[in-house]
Amino acid sequence: MKNTLPAFKTGRAKDWTRERLDQLTREDIKQLEANALRLGELELAALCADVALSRPRAAGVRGAYAKSRSKLVPRRKAFETRGVWLRDERTSWSGVRKSDQTVVIALWAPAVQSADGGCACLLWAPNTDGARPWSDSEAGRERLEHCRIAVESARAEALLVHGEAMDGRLPEDRARSIHGVDPDTVIHHLRVEKRGAEFWAVWGRRTRASAAATAAPATAP
Repeated sequence: MKNTLPAFKTGRAKDWTRERLDQLTREDIKQLEANALRLGELELAALCADVALSRPRAAGVRGAYAKSRSKLVPRRKAFETRGVWLRDERTSWSGVRKSDQTVVIALWAPAVQSADGGCACLLWAPNTDGARPWSDSEAGRERLEHCRIAVESARAEALLVHGEAMDGRLPEDRARSIHGVDPDTVIHHLRVEKRGAEFWAVWGRRTRASAAATAAPATAP
């Protein structure tokens, strides 16, 4: 089926009402949800998820969902489309593109949070009292290294990993199921921030506003 879903620009997400979403197929709604996450329009993403969840799982709907899932690719392949070859194809969730030293990070899509009008996602936190053993693993230490590089270089982008988490486990360590990554959904201009001992990915309106403020010339008092 040819995709006729119109694109939307940041700041026009409010044009998408529940009534308008009801006219779309479930596949188009899920694509719009991914685009909204990429652009930091978390309210629209939440609305898309709610509308998609309310759809009855008739045979036609299941077929559309399967078609949407068929676009997803393994994490390794998604990174390779961004010019990154993972250190360990099985456990690595981030890498550095050699051509321009940009850090590319895989984010667990359900873990994305609303923050200051944009989006944020926890990348790494210390294993305090044994709460995050993955952080001390080889893959966790690699993520920490890449977070530090991204903070220093201010060059990062992200891919969204879709799947079902397992209770009590970080998805980077072990998930109930990993559906894959949509290689066409890339979060550009990602910023990695150090907040205390934690590292966070932020993007969307807050990132653009902060960048504009940083670029603006200082005015004399």
